[in-house]
This record gives sequence, C-alpha cells and structure tokens, in this order.
Amino acid sequence: MAYGCSSVGRALVSKTRCRAFESLLPCQVKKTMRKLILYIQESYKELLYKVTWPSWKEVQGSSILVMVSSLIIALVVAAMDLIFKNMMEGIYGLFS
Repeated sequence: MAYGCSSVGRALVSKTRCRAFESLLPCQVKKTMRKLILYIQESYKELLYKVTWPSWKEVQGSSILVMVSSLIIALVVAAMDLIFKNMMEGIYGLFS
C-alpha cells in the first residue's frame, strides 16, 4: 500500500514497519496518466485552434496533382523497364 508520492523511494520510520520500503509504482502510474491526458487535451486544442485546414478546392487540386504525377512516374518506369528488357534480350541473343 502506497502512502504518498515521492521522486525517490523512502523508508518507513514506523516502529512496526521500520524495514519496509515504499514502492513508487502508484505515483508513477498517476504521473503517466496525467501526462497522457494532458497530451490528448493539448492535441485536441491544437487541432481546433492552431491547424489551418485546406479548403475543398485545395484538396481536390492536390489530389489531381498527385494522381497525374503518379501516372507520369508509372509510365516512365514502364518505359525504362521495356527498354532494359529489349536491351537484355538483345545482349542474350548475341551469346545464344
């Protein structure tokens, strides 16, 4: 049973339990829970008051840009793959 919180464990001085030593576990759990609750509260406030959310048009524009860029990169990779495939078939054809 814990009798209080301390940054360092402390020996009890009662005559009945003079050799006992208090555990810090209850204190550490409380501090951890307080930190977690504070983190959630601060994150919520930041999302409400400090974050600038994009408009629907900005989201649509960004999404289209990402899709077009992905398509272009996929076509470039496919073209490189086709070129290397033909080069390797040509090289292997010389030795067979």
